[in-house]
Amino acid sequence: MAEMDSPTRLLREWGGELGLEIGADGALRAELEAYEAWWRETGQAISESVDRAGTPPLRMFDRFGARVDEILYPPEYWTMLQQGYSAGVIWRIFEERSLRSSYQIGYVTSFFDSGLYCPYTVSMSTAIPLFKYGARDVCARFLPRMMARDAGVWQGATWMTEARGGSDLGANVETVARREGERWYLDGDKFFCSNVGAELAVVAARPEGAASGVRGLALFLTPRLREDGTLNYHVRRLKPKNATRSVPTGEVELRASEAYLLGTTEAGIYLILEALNLSRVANSVGSVAVAQRALAEAVHFARGRVVFGKPLIEQPLLRAQLEERTRALKGAFGLAWHAVELLNEVYLEKPPYSERYHLFRLVAHLAKYHTAEFAAQTSKWAIEVHGSAGVLDEFPVERLLRESMILGIWEGAPHRQILDALEVMKRKRAHERLFSELGEHGDANEVRDLQARVNALLALEQDEMESRGEALFRELAGWAARALSR
Repeated sequence: MAEMDSPTRLLREWGGELGLEIGADGALRAELEAYEAWWRETGQAISESVDRAGTPPLRMFDRFGARVDEILYPPEYWTMLQQGYSAGVIWRIFEERSLRSSYQIGYVTSFFDSGLYCPYTVSMSTAIPLFKYGARDVCARFLPRMMARDAGVWQGATWMTEARGGSDLGANVETVARREGERWYLDGDKFFCSNVGAELAVVAARPEGAASGVRGLALFLTPRLREDGTLNYHVRRLKPKNATRSVPTGEVELRASEAYLLGTTEAGIYLILEALNLSRVANSVGSVAVAQRALAEAVHFARGRVVFGKPLIEQPLLRAQLEERTRALKGAFGLAWHAVELLNEVYLEKPPYSERYHLFRLVAHLAKYHTAEFAAQTSKWAIEVHGSAGVLDEFPVERLLRESMILGIWEGAPHRQILDALEVMKRKRAHERLFSELGEHGDANEVRDLQARVNALLALEQDEMESRGEALFRELAGWAARALSR
């Protein structure tokens, strides 16, 4: 059974076994190990303190009555947050022209604090659309600030969700974009804005006169400050979440807020989905790290707890459960990192996309669905291993379960992953490429049977296909995870 207590070791060992281009020797390996060491020596204590403190206060006005909307983080929070930016969670993407290093930094981060990976993720999902679609002068103005390696780094955020929900963007986005000459201005309210203290956000809005539905949406870059230095939008309140406390989430009021169009108004929905898919893959990577941490905590406890005359870890039933969970973790690991590898091939593509891009879309949905559920179930199981100690907030597994519950919701709840995957299979036949590439790793009869059942499902009328889709989608995700871990 593999040792679970080190994220960098698992990246190196399993990455090598599965033929993935992660955890390799060289400078990054040494830097990841140093990053992990910092977390063990310093970061964990800060993370626990921030989590126990809960939602930080929001100071809306200064002493003279001017609106400032300042989040009063503890100073140690910035110390913790700065580590990942310095390590290269953003700047390495552009220097290396690759996403691999960024996702590996995210994996180590999530092992110790999954909530902190959110600021890094949404910063990535801001920087890449800015790089790909921003006007030259807009990129020159903002992108270097996001690539900084010191305390002056700017953060990003992705704000799509409004009060009526986030899954049906076409119906629920009511923020309006108004153009005056060469300038754009946004008016509306965003309801669930993670990393709300960021200096930049990419925001979904509907230009005046645009079509209804998703085809009428566009994506805008919105700075925290106007060109004259005043606030560009207001934070109505911070949300007292019961899940991830190391990233502030709030409600934002956009009132004639200055914004910069990314790409074109006609292609907005594609840009929005690109940003969401970057985050979905990060969610999958973070979910696997949370599951690894839950296994590590369970092993640590089982080695120390003596029951019926011998350590808990020597009890046959628990030993069998640990081995089963470890095998399942390897499958989740393989599926998440396969999504990373596919994304790394296609993330610079622009519409119209290649067949390879649509394969990535399918794998991203499978990985998001499978790994988020696995993280939650493994965290729940770790609490059961701990018994009564597991539900106490002074020990780490309670937090793991609490934080894992949001992994299934971020960037689309499970039903969203199922419906979007059905769409890319039915319209783009992405499953055919998936079976072609992974089929050799499994039993040929099993693969043929699964492919036949997927094709039969896709041939149904839309309502029936959707109503019957989850069980087969779950099976497809599990099959892919097993195939990728062999």
